[in-house]
Amino acid sequence: MAKQHLKDLNEVLNRITWDDQGLVPTIVQDQNSKDVLMMAYMNKESLKLSLETRETWFWSRSRQKLWHKGETSGHTQSIVKLKYDCDADTLLVFVNQKGSACHTGEQSCFFNEVAISKSEDNVPKDPGEDDFKIISVLESVISKRYEERTQGAYTTYLFEKGIDKILKKVGEETAEVIIAAKNKDNQELTYEVSDLMFHIMVLLKDRDLPIKNIMKELEKRHVD
Repeated sequence: MAKQHLKDLNEVLNRITWDDQGLVPTIVQDQNSKDVLMMAYMNKESLKLSLETRETWFWSRSRQKLWHKGETSGHTQSIVKLKYDCDADTLLVFVNQKGSACHTGEQSCFFNEVAISKSEDNVPKDPGEDDFKIISVLESVISKRYEERTQGAYTTYLFEKGIDKILKKVGEETAEVIIAAKNKDNQELTYEVSDLMFHIMVLLKDRDLPIKNIMKELEKRHVD
């Protein structure tokens, strides 16, 4: 089945498979970290409002009313893109989350975990599977600092001082990396490269350049 890119609002509303209450389950995912933030329900009116305002609106089954995510808390969700599954009976919304998604104060509503025993014999391991997860997490934290400007945070200080201060720090950390490498001290080099990568990620956010663009460029250059 060919991919569909729906643009007309009525076409979108007619394509979705609504349940007998006129609702569709909606999964919300963080655009940067890829964490699943929450699951709620939309009806035709809330989907229409979400597309028009580019912020999430849902239908509360308990209160029987529309609700705008973050209306009282300020923790709104700016919509980056919206997809539906193969049966058109579930929506997936990618957002830039302002603040916390969960009313408990947790970033995601899915913070409770069920322990699952793993057998060393039947669970394949990928040694590098989680090695780069911290990059997405850090990008999400930096993005949050950029939006909220949390007082006292070093990242907030950098953003408020502006591009010249950020570039100065990138230059300083680059010099520190060179010195550590010349000293042949891998522990020092690890520390300094970490500092440099952090400040580069702050620079990317200040320039509104997602790190995935860098990854795509590296992938294009890759030669087997």
